[in-house]
Amino acid sequence: MIDRADTLIDLHCHSTASDGTDAPAQLVRNGALAGLTAMAITDHDTTGGWAEAAATVATLGTPFALIRGTEFSCLYRRAGEAAISLHVLGYLYDPQSPGLRSERARLRQSRLGRGEAIVAKLVEAGFPISWDRVRALADGGSVGRPHIGRALHEAGVVGSVDEAFSQLLSDDSPFYVQKDDSEVKAIIALIRQAGGVPVIAHPWARRRGPIIDERALVELLQAGLAGIEVDHPDHAAQDRLQLRDIAERHGALITGSSDYHGTNKSVLLGAEATDPHSLQRIVDLATGVPPLYSAPARHSGALGDGLPGE
Repeated sequence: MIDRADTLIDLHCHSTASDGTDAPAQLVRNGALAGLTAMAITDHDTTGGWAEAAATVATLGTPFALIRGTEFSCLYRRAGEAAISLHVLGYLYDPQSPGLRSERARLRQSRLGRGEAIVAKLVEAGFPISWDRVRALADGGSVGRPHIGRALHEAGVVGSVDEAFSQLLSDDSPFYVQKDDSEVKAIIALIRQAGGVPVIAHPWARRRGPIIDERALVELLQAGLAGIEVDHPDHAAQDRLQLRDIAERHGALITGSSDYHGTNKSVLLGAEATDPHSLQRIVDLATGVPPLYSAPARHSGALGDGLPGE
């Protein structure tokens, strides 16, 4: 069991496989250096960083568990209302599951076309960036707005990636282009079918745009959502209290995560954390792939009395 009080667990981290600045191997090493005992790699709509991250875990000299996952881009729709953008974290699912594999490919292609369209709008407006440079900054990973932000920063247009988002890349910017995201209940079902555990990411991150209400959140829990990311840098204290209450009333698991993106954001690894018992619940629910453990974790039982999933 993962039940030690001295564990530090961060279940939402990005690498260069999507829009982080740490390569997957570096992400794992940085996690261990930051004192994490468990980390989830959750790049957008891809498993591209899984293999490199897994290989790095095997080289670590400290107790460490890797949770393989993905952050899926979704939309929630209610009749007569505008669609709301959501993200769902899928943990420990089988990457070869046909339905989810096909949907990941579709979402990655959507991100590519959307990124190119945003850059085209910026270039037309006179900003000195190029699609080729944005692709180069993505370095083979899934293209996202942070790569465009880095290109704008590199060109001297803005002082930081955060400034690029606030001035040029936000959802209400004239340069914004909507992605062709999945319907959220469909993603929840596909993650479940693949043996994974679906947890909604930062559901009340109000500064990012419109959010779903409590009724919608309960609707998703009834549709198979397993948990709520309550403790997140973009959640206000009162919202955390309300989300925790909703989760507890409906038997949902509660997570906390940094949503680390390397230098693309100022948030540090481990800035928010998940209780070991919540991670244990995720491991117990999953039937897709197991956690991956460093040798010290396997041999010493340093993460608890047993090794779930192995």
